[in-house]
Amino acid sequence: MADETADEAQKRIRVVTWADPEEARRQGRRMSGSELFAKMRPGEIAEPPFARLLGIELFDASEGKVTMTLPPQELHYNPMGCVHGGILTTLLDSVMSAAVHSALPPGKAYLTLSINVNFLKPVYEHTGEIMAHGTVVSIRRQVAAAEGRIVDPKGDICATGTATCMVFDMPGGRKLTADSETGAGS
Repeated sequence: MADETADEAQKRIRVVTWADPEEARRQGRRMSGSELFAKMRPGEIAEPPFARLLGIELFDASEGKVTMTLPPQELHYNPMGCVHGGILTTLLDSVMSAAVHSALPPGKAYLTLSINVNFLKPVYEHTGEIMAHGTVVSIRRQVAAAEGRIVDPKGDICATGTATCMVFDMPGGRKLTADSETGAGS
């Protein structure tokens, strides 16, 4: 019985709430990427559910440039006792692809085709809030490239990355699915 109480004291619980992402998708179809982020930053349009789950916040956005923050937490840790590389990769993918999105006109969409990440310094809860910067390197009719970096509060670079995104016309009135481009989806 005493062991059960000690085990219970070690448990951590997290409850996450989020808004229906469908409304943000509907609104986002009618505006440019920079307009979408301008409305997302003050909360006029809900952020994506994954950002709520991980604690990623939109800090700043302008055409072709996006900055997001993440306060490292114990729940982000890997078995080595530092923030898991997948969390940092998600932050870089988010900021680089958002930079691409911020440069797109209404009716255009994107998907990440490839991402490359270099981890340069471990991140811990005591590191403090990290900041990720994403910048468009090139944007063409069907392909865009972006680069990103994560810095700690001291300005040290923790990770860098590059991403290639596919750019395409948003399918009319339908949710984007794996089959949307082939016409096999509903």
